[in-house]
Amino acid sequence: MSGFEADNNGISISVAADNKTVADFEVSKKPKRNKFAFACSILASLASILLGYDIGVMSGAIIYIKDDLKINDVQVEILVGILNLYCLIGAYIAGRTSDWIGRRYTIVVAASIFFVGALLMGFATNYAFLMVGRFVAGIGVGFALLIAPVYTAEVSPASSRGFLNSFPEVFINIGLLLGYVSNYAFSKLRADLGWRVMLGAGAIPSVFLAIGVLTMPESPRWLIMQGRLGEAKTVLNKTSDTKEEARGRLSDIKAATGIPEDCTDDIVQVQKQTHGEGVWKELFLHPTPVVRHVLICAIGIHFFQQAIGLDSVVLYSPRIFEKAGITSSDHKLLATMAVGLSKTIFILVATFLLDKIGRRPLLLISSGGMVVILATLGFSLTIIGHSDNKITWAIGLCITMVLSSVAVFSIGMGPIAWVYSTEIFPLRLRAQGASIGVAVNRVTSGVISMSFISLYEAITIGGAFFLYAGIALVAFFFFFTFLPETQGKTLEEMEGLFGKLVGWKEEARKLKRKNKMNEANHQIQLGNNLTTDRQC
Repeated sequence: MSGFEADNNGISISVAADNKTVADFEVSKKPKRNKFAFACSILASLASILLGYDIGVMSGAIIYIKDDLKINDVQVEILVGILNLYCLIGAYIAGRTSDWIGRRYTIVVAASIFFVGALLMGFATNYAFLMVGRFVAGIGVGFALLIAPVYTAEVSPASSRGFLNSFPEVFINIGLLLGYVSNYAFSKLRADLGWRVMLGAGAIPSVFLAIGVLTMPESPRWLIMQGRLGEAKTVLNKTSDTKEEARGRLSDIKAATGIPEDCTDDIVQVQKQTHGEGVWKELFLHPTPVVRHVLICAIGIHFFQQAIGLDSVVLYSPRIFEKAGITSSDHKLLATMAVGLSKTIFILVATFLLDKIGRRPLLLISSGGMVVILATLGFSLTIIGHSDNKITWAIGLCITMVLSSVAVFSIGMGPIAWVYSTEIFPLRLRAQGASIGVAVNRVTSGVISMSFISLYEAITIGGAFFLYAGIALVAFFFFFTFLPETQGKTLEEMEGLFGKLVGWKEEARKLKRKNKMNEANHQIQLGNNLTTDRQC
């Protein structure tokens, strides 16, 4: 037996019903995680391993490349960071390609291009040859970086949106760890051979990716853009939590692509899509207050994700450990592997918190924590740099802060930048909005990674991290001031939250009160229905 009490217009209603009757009315029960959407997201997000592997493997390989090819620090910075700028070309081409051949085959193209780039880097005989390989690999990474989150967003049901949309960042971190492991595993080879094997081994995951992607369905949004409604309905039914949600998602996509709501044919004629000229005008030339707020949030979150300098920690961790007093190459690579392990563990933790705690709390905790950690890292490196003797506590503090920085970043700023910027754009603006986010993210990352050595030579390595801590502080206030919470919000509710840069909090409170009233009314109605059912 189950008891229920509700107050309706001051009258207390006592309800008792058997378990079967109550179960019939439990419409708000959280649905189970959609296993098919989960599998599709896993396969698509494997593409992000390519970026992670490249970042991780280059951090260790550059130690041996510098000695073998006799290059200077400026060439090191360019070699390490230029891939981020090449990504922009790949991401731009990927947007057009994915509309032409589909999301799934675009991932295959990404894997194929990276495969060629990895082999070119592995067989490089000089710096110029190596840069050609970096260019080709960068195009492949740009393809993967754009298409993985787009496909994942298009197959994700609402209940798992944050969880599944964080997968690309998860696999970037797994790729990062694989790169670090590759560094250590092949560091025992002859110096001129080891770094070539490290880079060339990147061709292996791209082969598995290309094969695995062919087993997953095409994106339902792309299918509808081609007029293949029957296939899209099948995919939506498999990737949605309920039939009602599948119909709702179908209706939204049909509206965005100009297909009449009452059209139910399996194959329809669709008006030829433009390349988004009207969308670009809506984003930049004539934005509504809502679109302007969304755009500022998307650009800001991607800029600050990279501007706080986490890439400097990841890419140059061997140098940071060397500055901290670790001189053995083996020990530096082992310490770097610990960085990758820490980053991977905490990104997995974040995936389970996104849909429970919310985006905004995790983002504020992460950015606030980065302020403290980066400042402490700068302090410990400054102490070490100004001492002629080995200071054990400062070295320990430095290593602890490096590991803490990647952990705290992975809890919030790492995955949320991609999740948040994907979900806040209206459907009609999502593809272009995602490309803007990728562009800002990669340009900022490229600037940070190509300037770190020059920066710390100019203001000391401790000073560089004090600067990053200052940027993280600005990021915290930006997130606190401008970014509303999006967890569990529908598109209509999000449009109510955005539009007032500094007045959205009052709208959020009104929405919260409205939802509570609706929930209370729903419970009262549920009680009345149960009472009627029992009397009958």
